[in-house]
Amino acid sequence: MAEESQVIKTRLEKLLKLEEQGLKLYPNDFKPQDKAKFIKDIYSGWTNEDLEKKNLEFSLAGRLMAKREMGKLIFCHIQDSTDKIQILLAKNEISAEDFKFFKKFVDIGDIIGVKGRLIKTKTGELTILVKEFKLLTKAIRPLPEKYHGLRDTELRYRMRYVDLIVNPRVREIFQTRTRIIHYIRDYLISEGFLEVETPMMHPIAGGAAAKPFITYHNALDMNLYLRIAPELYLKRLIVGGFDKVFELNRNFRNEGVSSRHNPEFTMLEFYEAYATYEDLMRRTEELFYGLCMELKGEPKLVYQGEEIDFTPPWRRIGFLQAIVELGGVPEDVLKDREKLANFAKEKGIELNLKDPRIGKWWTKLFEELVEPKLIQPTFVVKFPIEVSPLARRSDEDPDFADRFELYIAGKEVANAFSELNDPRDQRKRFEEQIKLREFDEEIPPEIDEDFIRALEYGMPPCAGEGIGIDRVVMIFTDSPSIREVILFPHLRRKEDL
Repeated sequence: MAEESQVIKTRLEKLLKLEEQGLKLYPNDFKPQDKAKFIKDIYSGWTNEDLEKKNLEFSLAGRLMAKREMGKLIFCHIQDSTDKIQILLAKNEISAEDFKFFKKFVDIGDIIGVKGRLIKTKTGELTILVKEFKLLTKAIRPLPEKYHGLRDTELRYRMRYVDLIVNPRVREIFQTRTRIIHYIRDYLISEGFLEVETPMMHPIAGGAAAKPFITYHNALDMNLYLRIAPELYLKRLIVGGFDKVFELNRNFRNEGVSSRHNPEFTMLEFYEAYATYEDLMRRTEELFYGLCMELKGEPKLVYQGEEIDFTPPWRRIGFLQAIVELGGVPEDVLKDREKLANFAKEKGIELNLKDPRIGKWWTKLFEELVEPKLIQPTFVVKFPIEVSPLARRSDEDPDFADRFELYIAGKEVANAFSELNDPRDQRKRFEEQIKLREFDEEIPPEIDEDFIRALEYGMPPCAGEGIGIDRVVMIFTDSPSIREVILFPHLRRKEDL
């Protein structure tokens, strides 16, 4: 810390000296024409003789990441948004005054603009031989750990701006994230879906079972809830006549922070009229297969040491079947509350014994005993109606819903169902839910009467799906924590640690 303070003091003194010399600090008049990656991609295979003949000149700007002085030569690396490239300042190529200035006033971390000729050094490294340069931004704070990277995970998340500077892998993750979102958006639009925007502040919390963030609108004199899901608004659009809609949206849930959960997260939700949940299984296979081919060039990837194969068709297994076969819950125990409670206790799984919904107990056992075992893409189908208040009842067994959840690498990645479009059944389910609030505070406290009214105008049969974008990015970038794929994840205040 004392060393860093001294560096900051020294750099501030340099700034003062530059001001005294009348130098314009923090200028905004340098226009780089080139990028490091472009230069390296095109010219890495050229010989120095070829480069000398062409006498190619380039201008680029970036952050100084390394500086090595060797008498009359100064070797540096500058990094722009695409890559790093070496630059060389030679005393016989620029004025003695400029050489002295660079040596004295330009530090690692500073942002500079350079113009010069492209050469290859004796070691074969592509290099810009600088003929002129300009100091664009003076970095007052030094880069961490002697410029070899930021390793402390807590600091990386708190100072993502530094993390991005010094850890190329982190930049790659967020570049891949953008590619994933672009691919998904392009896929849906090409399939005839309309991208829409629905409110992020709701007068009634709904669309999912989760604890909302509450805010207050002064002019309207009312509480509003940050969106926990856009579902009920997107269904209103299906009522209104749009057959295919989607939204890439931010959701907010006032819940814990972990390697899999962030209070603010990105969700894709899409709805398709005249489709069933089985249609969406096929669409989901197609989407993920295409995404993997786009990013990896093959239908397979490795996530945390496990090879994941996205080649359709994927495995399908019933919810209760999975609990028995993969979770090890005996069939005779499954529907006996007393036996089930004892079984859970033996396994160290805490159930809400006051909750009368056995479906909630099954869900807890599923999460603990089954979910971690679902490594390959797997559709778990037929969830209990008790935990599916917005889903259509199965024609074969009305106690279960036409619903699936997609699991990949032990994570729930998607949730989908054929939508409930009977307003009478929907009202009844909402009313039954509210009675259970004493056992489950995540149940919305009131019925969304406007949504019921929309259903009464008639919603065509349809199916809808939500896909957790952050978890998709985790899998496709081999990231163990959701914090790795969110630029600025929520963390405890420093003083609370």
